[in-house]
Amino acid sequence: MSLYGLQKFLYELNRNPRTQTRYQEERAALLQEYPLDEQERAAIDSGDIGLIYVLGANGQLLMHFAAFLGMPWPSYIQAMREGVVRYGPVRAGVYTMTLGLDEKVAGV
Repeated sequence: MSLYGLQKFLYELNRNPRTQTRYQEERAALLQEYPLDEQERAAIDSGDIGLIYVLGANGQLLMHFAAFLGMPWPSYIQAMREGVVRYGPVRAGVYTMTLGLDEKVAGV
């Protein structure tokens, strides 16, 4: 897994209109330009916000991708929650989860 590659893609997509157009018109070729593993590539290709979150993508980058996909804010938040339930704890990055799903972090 290349968390850097995943986040680099999200950053470029968020900032570059040409990348946005290519995502819509030639997604497979675009994704080949980034060091992504198959799971990352599939998650981006399908717009699986929950899996991208669990893979460790930064929420600031991910929320713009969700908006680009037309996802309203409440749906974005829910997709991240559902991602943890479906795929398990966040695996990498600043949101890495070290406790089980049934344990509370900081009383939350």
